[in-house]
Amino acid sequence: MDVGRRACAGNTHTMADKRVSLTITGMHCAACAARIEEALRETEGIAEASVNYATEQATLGFDETRLGLEDIADVVHSVGYGIVLPGQEDAERIARAREVRGLRVRLWFSIAATAVIMLLSHVPALPARALPWVLLALATPVQFWAGWQFYRGMWIALRGRFADMNTLIAVGTSAAYLYSLAVTAAPSLVERVGAEAHVYYDTAAMIITLILLGRLLEAGAKGRASEAIRRLMRLQPNVARVAREGEEVEIPIEQVKIGDVVLVRPGERIPVDGDVTEGESAVDESMVTGESMPVDKQPGDLVIGGTVNQSGAFRFAASRVGADTVLAQIIRLVQQAQASKAPIQRLADKVAGVFVPIVILIALITFAIWLFVGPNPTYAVIAAVSVLIIACPCALGLATPTSLLVGTGRGAEFGILIRSAEALEVAGAIDTVIFDKTGTLTRGEPKVTDIVPAPNWTEEKVLALAASAERNSEHPLGRAVVGAARERGLALSDASEFKAISGMGVRARVDGRTVLVGTKQLLALEGITDEPLVGAAERLASEGKTVMLVGIDGEAVGAVALADTPKPEAAAAVKALREMGLTVVLITGDNKRTAEAIAHQVGIERLQAQVLPEGKAQAVELFQVHGRKVAMVGDGINDAPALAQADIGIAIGRGTDIAMEAADITLVRDDLRLVPEAIRLSRATLRNIRQNLFFAFFYNSLGIPVAAGVLYPVIHTLLHPAMAAAAMASSSVSVVTNALRLRGYRTATIRR
Repeated sequence: MDVGRRACAGNTHTMADKRVSLTITGMHCAACAARIEEALRETEGIAEASVNYATEQATLGFDETRLGLEDIADVVHSVGYGIVLPGQEDAERIARAREVRGLRVRLWFSIAATAVIMLLSHVPALPARALPWVLLALATPVQFWAGWQFYRGMWIALRGRFADMNTLIAVGTSAAYLYSLAVTAAPSLVERVGAEAHVYYDTAAMIITLILLGRLLEAGAKGRASEAIRRLMRLQPNVARVAREGEEVEIPIEQVKIGDVVLVRPGERIPVDGDVTEGESAVDESMVTGESMPVDKQPGDLVIGGTVNQSGAFRFAASRVGADTVLAQIIRLVQQAQASKAPIQRLADKVAGVFVPIVILIALITFAIWLFVGPNPTYAVIAAVSVLIIACPCALGLATPTSLLVGTGRGAEFGILIRSAEALEVAGAIDTVIFDKTGTLTRGEPKVTDIVPAPNWTEEKVLALAASAERNSEHPLGRAVVGAARERGLALSDASEFKAISGMGVRARVDGRTVLVGTKQLLALEGITDEPLVGAAERLASEGKTVMLVGIDGEAVGAVALADTPKPEAAAAVKALREMGLTVVLITGDNKRTAEAIAHQVGIERLQAQVLPEGKAQAVELFQVHGRKVAMVGDGINDAPALAQADIGIAIGRGTDIAMEAADITLVRDDLRLVPEAIRLSRATLRNIRQNLFFAFFYNSLGIPVAAGVLYPVIHTLLHPAMAAAAMASSSVSVVTNALRLRGYRTATIRR
């Protein structure tokens, strides 16, 4: 099933009736995530499970009638990892901060001890017999205290009958440490078997130090990758000022109820969503919608929680609180996207899952070969340890999720909400973009575009009389005429004897005159000929516009043309898409002449007109049959069948009424330029992922043979395990750093 269909279907599954995202603790690599994911999927009642190492999130679909969250926690605990259930988030954050502090203390101790070990190992300052024992005393706390987490992780893995990067590190450093211990305790015995009586405490200590450093840097980089979510969370204030029993009181934001009257002063953040009831102001909505200019607000307008009130004070009635606010929905959608997995990531996870056992096998083979062909057994130990250390699959496990984490977070900052990692991946492969017309490419409401007066009449006089006659009309065309007159600042008169004539127009008395506004047939009923306006009316109609004739006291005095005009940014958006090499198509239920006029104005060459809603879905499918990857852009409601059929459905946000559940990508604000930006961001993220995967695969493909000693005949030495540890740690940090470059992504079509 494609992404669009799944988005339309919602979260319905054959077994799962509840979906939840939970934080997993204790993971150290992609193999850990794969192990937890496997255990969850094998559990009765869990229909689907996805565990993301970079975000430390498990996304689950399960049957509530068969098991609960505590049962899921038991499964995770059974394979040696922790899980944070709802309500435990604060305790988990405190524990995580404590864990990072502990990691930092162990790292600094390890750095200090390793520095002394390295100095004593290379600068003779102690008697030869005493030196190994001093090094042993310094290396032991590094090995078993600073490096205890690796042994703990290995034990958990062994209990679960699998292996992960902790296994590689623990086995590798233990080999170096135990060999050195044997040399220290029984040097003559070691020499008797043909090995070097040389200690490698510096190697074991250096490996642990470098890997601890890598983990600390990795934790910091992953934290920066999630900064977009934290910034969004910080937008919502903790308290709200509400009117209760005639008094202004401050209450925690959690206690605000729908219907509460909330007071906002200049410079304050708006606590929840609502409708302005009193006062006027300008509100900065940039952090939620991406709109750089302040938006004027007056009674009846919607305000969004988390935005900043700039000038005046006002009151509003709360309409959405808690998890229903726009900001909460945005945060939830971004979190879901970051916790999901793209198809390209699943491949990396499968490789990482089988990678560790293969590496251990390669290390054993390497040890065996060098034991027989090497100058002494020491070489065999060094080669095997180097293979184990350099092959840790951290970079492979981080390659995809970190890029997705940063890419989706960056998109949220611009107002581009991507439902899932899979949607982002598919969006990057789009080659055809189909637009709906009404409300998507156009404003969705008629607007006066032309006024053609008859001889001896002016545009202002024709419009003023027509608008005066239409003042009492409820018809959209009538309201558009009145709106155009007010925009020009024209004075309108009161109308009497108003009568709406179905399908034709209106008749009214204005300033003692009989005014008709409507079709050619309406004027003909009153015996009025449209001869002076025939040419102009036909020209305007040929442009896809609706023409209303104006008659005064038996004389045709002018023609007023109206049309659903393109949005100001529509042409720029279409141009950007075409410059990206995409095919742009317009599909509408409107007549062909109107569709051609709109298409010409915005620069679209391919169109289909008079297409019913179900026909739009069939049109999308036809493109797909011919091998096209299709994005459908609509309002997320009327175009639901086509959005569902498309490979990617893109819903245009209109104010704060965002159809977040209707499409794979939702654009928070009504700006078509975000369509090319969404595709461009998806492409940039996919490009970043491919760079990371190439680097991770290339690194391991090259590093393992070098560590195993393939280059020994050329360089006559083996890769030192400490150098292997440095390479392994730097590879993970490099992958995350490359992903963080996406934080610098800038829009190309929108000036902010």
